[in-house]
Amino acid sequence: MNAFASNPQIIEWQVAEQSFSAVWHSEAGVIAPQKIMAVDDSLSADQAYQLASQGNDLLWLGDFHQAKQVLSAMARRHDKKMQAGKKTPINTTSKAKSVKPSNQANILGHAKVLSAEDFHRYRMAQAQRARILGRILIPLQADNIIPLRRAPDVALACTQVLDPSDTMRVLSLREMLSIIAAFEWRKKGVWLEPLQARVYPHYGVFSPVRGEYLSLLAKAPLHKIDSAWDIGTGTGVISALLAQRGIKQIIATDNDPRALSCAQENLAHMGISTVQLEIADLFPNSKQPADLIVCNPPWLPAKPSAPIERAVYDQDSQMLTSFLSGVGTHLSSGGEAWLIMSNLAELLGLREPGLLLEWISQAGLYVIDKMDIQPQHGKAFDRSDALYLARVKEVTSLYRLGRTK
Repeated sequence: MNAFASNPQIIEWQVAEQSFSAVWHSEAGVIAPQKIMAVDDSLSADQAYQLASQGNDLLWLGDFHQAKQVLSAMARRHDKKMQAGKKTPINTTSKAKSVKPSNQANILGHAKVLSAEDFHRYRMAQAQRARILGRILIPLQADNIIPLRRAPDVALACTQVLDPSDTMRVLSLREMLSIIAAFEWRKKGVWLEPLQARVYPHYGVFSPVRGEYLSLLAKAPLHKIDSAWDIGTGTGVISALLAQRGIKQIIATDNDPRALSCAQENLAHMGISTVQLEIADLFPNSKQPADLIVCNPPWLPAKPSAPIERAVYDQDSQMLTSFLSGVGTHLSSGGEAWLIMSNLAELLGLREPGLLLEWISQAGLYVIDKMDIQPQHGKAFDRSDALYLARVKEVTSLYRLGRTK
């Protein structure tokens, strides 16, 4: 649900001295723009970039495909400008676009770990880029039709994301393109080898592109596990894998209704009907303890700048520490808590080495076993990625935790 659904913000603009208004819509909760200029195909990419950089929001009233071209050109101009002004680039090995897994070992000996300052500069640059590119706006009619020349039919894509409306809305072109992309991904799905199935992520629900942690879950030993909880289920992939491994009683929680809807659809698609879905910040409202509690929290302790980033960034490690401090009270005698975590935060200087183990001990838990795997997703071998020097040393781990008392 949109953050402003209960309190819509009205924006206004003028065309030929005639005033117009519409409801502002932002899935990311961006505050309604104040300086809106109506523009059309006569506006060049250079002009658009300059105006957007000065804080102007540009409501496009021309050709839809021309708007997309201008947005792409603005992105190229911004990236070129940022690269030219970068005195100490975060990634100094960006000439080669990718590296084969067989060559990864050679790079490990030469790559430097990034500092927290490098990472924060990267995040600030990304936020600035998003602000500038997010200033190309488009109108959307109440029937989810874009009233621009050569605009695609987005009605079905919009109904999967937006609340019904009886009035004109305005949103950023980038957001509309993300809605369209999510619609296509939802139709196509993502093949996950450990599940031997396709998963269909919904808009705003993080796609399980990092399947290596599922491989760890598929191999971890199960001992007398009758019941399990999946904390922060997202697309439902962990619950699906636990069900495939024979666990009969599974409760999956998430605090996002979209995620629960997504998980329900994916589980039904795989023919799994034994998972109970529950909306909760962490643990379900169950008086019965669980034999196994699994959590794959966001791995980086930083503030998310958009709802979708909550799957990646955990401000002040709130979810991680809350899970660790509370999970022991929900475990049955001899039960285990499985924590899926990467060392990327340590490599980026965002968390002190050894702090995670300290939190585990403080929570009255101990490490029964730790299973490791190197990431196999595309960015792990993409030397043009800004965080490549850290990603090349990254390890994803499954911590099997037990109670000390």
